[in-house]
Amino acid sequence: MLLPYLTGFGLGGGLIIAIGAQNAFVLGQGLRRNHPVMVAFVCALCDAVLIAAGVAGLGTLIAAYPLLTTIAAWGGGAFLIWYGFGALRRLFETETLSEEAISKTGWKVVLGTTLAVTLLNPHVYLDTVVMLGGIGGQYPADERLGFALGAMSASFVWFFAIALGAAWLAPYVARPITWKIIDGLTCGVMWLVAYSLLAPEIRALMGG
Repeated sequence: MLLPYLTGFGLGGGLIIAIGAQNAFVLGQGLRRNHPVMVAFVCALCDAVLIAAGVAGLGTLIAAYPLLTTIAAWGGGAFLIWYGFGALRRLFETETLSEEAISKTGWKVVLGTTLAVTLLNPHVYLDTVVMLGGIGGQYPADERLGFALGAMSASFVWFFAIALGAAWLAPYVARPITWKIIDGLTCGVMWLVAYSLLAPEIRALMGG
């Protein structure tokens, strides 16, 4: 059980550490101290459910129906473009870590945005359900649980580390120029991920 667990932890960690829309969002919420624990928990829980589904065989189903990933690509791309515009708009505002800035977004809005950033991104399904699920599915039945738990543990460790670590750093990055840099990077990451999702779909529509 230990070796599959460590393998799952290493592979899961390697996949989620890559800079992407989800990590940028979690980091931003942590720096704003805007429900960072809830955001980290929801992201990790979604990963855990998707990994479990993948190891149980859902990855094979998704691979057989590429229309599912196409729908997710268009929906996710549109959402990321919209979220990137929000970050771009904040570049022209004065943002600090005042109590007003911390409390201006309610937990329901943050929860909805967290779910959207997580579940509307096809990369999440490819990493968790297809890739990790496919690898985990190759293990003998009695070792799959260890692999899945390892990959799930990596998600929990990573998301709580960046969310709480960012919240701890928040008092040291309270200057408005720091927020302009953060929002600029967030906008760039969101739009780059949106481009990576939509460019292949647009080329396919144009017959390229």
